[in-house]
Amino acid sequence: MVVTFGLLGSLVVHDGTELRPVTGPKVRVLLAALLLQANRPVSRDALKAALWGASVPASADAALANHLTRLRRILATPDHGPEERLRTVAPGYQLLVHDGELDADVFEARVRAVRHAHRQEDWEEVRRETALAMPLWRGTPLADLAPFADTEGPALRVHQLTEARLQTLEWSFDAELHLGRHHEAVAPLGTLAAEHPLREGFHRRLMLALHRSGRQAEAFSVYRRLRRSLVDELGTEPGAAVQQAHQEVLAGEAAPRPRAHPRPSAARPPFQLPREGDAFTGRAAEIATVRALLGGAAGHGPGAEAPGTVSEVDTDRSADGTAPGAEGTGPRGTGGRTTDADGPAEPSAPIRPVVISGMGGVGKTALAVHVAHRVREAFPDGALYADLRGYCVNGARTAHELLARFLSDLGVHHDTLPEDTDDRALLLRAALAERRVLLVLDNARNAAHVAPLLPAGGRSAALITSRQLLADLPGAVKVPLAPLPEPEQHALLAALAGADRVRDEPEALADIMAACGGLPLALHIVGGRLASRPTWPLALLAKRLTPHQGRLETLAMGTFDVQRTFAMSYVAMRDSDEPLEREAARAFRLLGRVWSGHQVTPQSTAALLDVTETRAAAVLDVLADAHLVLNPEPDRYVLHDLLGEYAWQRGEEEDTEAGRTAAALRLLSWYVTALAAASLAATRETQSPPALERETGEPLSIPEFTDDDEAIRWTTGELPAIREALTRAGELGRSDMAWRLAVGLFGYAGTHWWTAEWDACLGQAMDIARAHDDTLGQAWLHRRTAVAHGMAFRNEACLEHLRIALDLFTARGDVLARASILGNMSALYSQIEDAEQALVYAELSRDLYREAGNTRGEALVLSRIADARQLLGDFEQAAADRLRVVELLRADGHWVFLATSLTKYGDILRDLGRRDESFAALGEALGIRHRMEDVGGTADCLVSTARAHHHFGEWDAARATWESCLDLARDHNLAMRIDESLEGLAALPDPAPPRSGGPWPGAA
Repeated sequence: MVVTFGLLGSLVVHDGTELRPVTGPKVRVLLAALLLQANRPVSRDALKAALWGASVPASADAALANHLTRLRRILATPDHGPEERLRTVAPGYQLLVHDGELDADVFEARVRAVRHAHRQEDWEEVRRETALAMPLWRGTPLADLAPFADTEGPALRVHQLTEARLQTLEWSFDAELHLGRHHEAVAPLGTLAAEHPLREGFHRRLMLALHRSGRQAEAFSVYRRLRRSLVDELGTEPGAAVQQAHQEVLAGEAAPRPRAHPRPSAARPPFQLPREGDAFTGRAAEIATVRALLGGAAGHGPGAEAPGTVSEVDTDRSADGTAPGAEGTGPRGTGGRTTDADGPAEPSAPIRPVVISGMGGVGKTALAVHVAHRVREAFPDGALYADLRGYCVNGARTAHELLARFLSDLGVHHDTLPEDTDDRALLLRAALAERRVLLVLDNARNAAHVAPLLPAGGRSAALITSRQLLADLPGAVKVPLAPLPEPEQHALLAALAGADRVRDEPEALADIMAACGGLPLALHIVGGRLASRPTWPLALLAKRLTPHQGRLETLAMGTFDVQRTFAMSYVAMRDSDEPLEREAARAFRLLGRVWSGHQVTPQSTAALLDVTETRAAAVLDVLADAHLVLNPEPDRYVLHDLLGEYAWQRGEEEDTEAGRTAAALRLLSWYVTALAAASLAATRETQSPPALERETGEPLSIPEFTDDDEAIRWTTGELPAIREALTRAGELGRSDMAWRLAVGLFGYAGTHWWTAEWDACLGQAMDIARAHDDTLGQAWLHRRTAVAHGMAFRNEACLEHLRIALDLFTARGDVLARASILGNMSALYSQIEDAEQALVYAELSRDLYREAGNTRGEALVLSRIADARQLLGDFEQAAADRLRVVELLRADGHWVFLATSLTKYGDILRDLGRRDESFAALGEALGIRHRMEDVGGTADCLVSTARAHHHFGEWDAARATWESCLDLARDHNLAMRIDESLEGLAALPDPAPPRSGGPWPGAA
């Protein structure tokens, strides 16, 4: 078994099958120190200095021995035992590393080969060796081993390796220029020059590439910029080589004729993969997946990937369709299919096409090219590359023309190729049948676009990138790409702009990453800007990336342009011949302009578009397939932040204000109606607000809720959107919508009153209702505001709002509203322990329910009567009343009110001395609260449970329960419960007088 070691990035160990985890920072530093001196003895003192610096502890010898033991276990293989790989030799230890096992050694061998070919002016050999060297580089060497990497020895080694890489890149561009590939060299040289503003070699070659591409003005600009940087930073003029290039540009000298080193005339397999980007970070899981699918997972060696080692940029091509790389000859000397002795095994079954899909700028092309370079040894008959330009404004490249090119590249020559595309596809499949060729098909528009170019089974493979899912491509395996996670975003910006720089401004860095939304394209642009402006603070760029204040314009640098990348997808859909795609483009605009940042469903989108739910689902699927919306979970869709801003711009420019307003009102109407349904399911209200009057249009599709738990969870998930809807309703002058949204949160507030979200919404809606003189809205808002105050034990404010609400509903002649409000007055008086008044108002409420013939309301007001009787000391009757309420609620499936009633029932049973029954009721209530994630209700139940333990002299259980309640209350800032818990703990072991929890979560 061959074990390989990686230093060119984060430290990795690979056993030819999978990564071997090297855990523990000390063990990783120990391995790195030994690898830097591979095959040479390293003294114990040197190892201790590497591990602890100047502060070596007294226990260092024992600790070092433990770390060495762990390292030996990690490195042991069937071929090499623990002692054989890591030997004890005077004056310390020696790590044996064989040829080809350490990526840094392999890289330097390739660099020497590049240097030799450069001296011989063998430009094809320079390109070949460079293409083999660069994939070994996974990032900054020893990137994850600070501060060890910053010490003198390791830092010098990192500098040497970095300089060797940059020099090799310079030599490779000499080859490009001598071979006449000036146009292709401009973009990567521009990026390197921006990243290394004082490195004359990149600037000189960029000047020549621009000049020989007919872009003299830009070449002069590069010279002026370099000269200004050198003078300002170093006080020196450009060197002789740059001056000579400047003279060539001034003289307008023609480019020398391309010439390659003489090569054998034997046919060689084509190698057309583009050059890799210079900074590629992350995607370890996706890399492993694609490699395995392509049959390259069996390979091993220094090029093997490791988690968190790569950075990527998906340019998605410039507007003119220019690809980032070029065609050329491959690394083999003949067209044979031999592989290295230790190379990948041939796949035993046909390789299925692999589709890498994702939104524009997410890194599809970069990932495909990165993996293709790493599996090239598995495809000895060549690698074909084509940018299909599926979203190019100048039109896509057709399979018909590409088939002709591929056949020629594979040496299949016909005097006359068939005119029929299918016939050409047959020729290509026949040519691939006995070969092992990798086809990289970039930027496919749809399945039909790419299907004729695919091999028909066999050992050839196709790696496809597309902004579409290509779900209808037969036999294809899908690998969707999401935006980069935060650690990989951080690593990419650190690699581009400097680790110290991003570490020094964490807040600005967080703002920049949030503004870029995890898109590698956006991050690469930002990193390039920072690298080219070393004096800029990150905060300055973060300010320029403020949403809707020029952010999209800032995210552009040369051919890298986020806005243009998005436009390719959107314009293709907007101008499509398919009506469903054009409707999807309209939905995209409205989502961005009306509802960006919030998730939608087919039901809410149907209201937004005024179509059926079925049609809305089809529209959303079109957008999701094109990666213009994200689909994080079934039937839920959301715009990526940057796409949302682009959609907002499109909606602002392409839709009328009247159309946008009508769509917004339809969506707000849907939220009002859906929230009313959720509140009814959560509360089983005896009286709901009157339904909102709607204008004509498609009937609304509203969620159906099986119980109060489901309704409350739905409302919790939609709360940010509901708050946005409330604000939007106020802006549009629709008080009737605003107050219904606030009132509709009643069901949610039964378990989440302690968050103060409901308070804020009620206050905002009240301001809107008063501004529009909306008396019905004010009546309902006073009624619900009273309940909110009551839940929080703000008793005086509660009574004030109840009296105002009672007057307003009495004036309207609303008997049921009066009955409910009188019931809430009873609850308030029970809360302040005025039993006589509580019973009076409960009976008044019961009488009004009877008058209105509302038997359910009459049954529920029995809960108020039970509270009053308990306060009056009539525990037996209170228990009987409470049991009847529990039975009614258990049959009704009203879990929130049931939990409240069970808690009160447990309190009464405690007072009656019925211990086991009391704890059974309290335990059932606590289970319901936990299941519904009801923090406030859980705290209520814990208070009652602690008091029950105290009542029965169970001091340890009482203390444990009070402490649980105290922890919960502190975590969620429940001030009253904090005080009660502290008082309960202080009262132990003396008994404390029982006090019932508040009745408000069940308020009607």
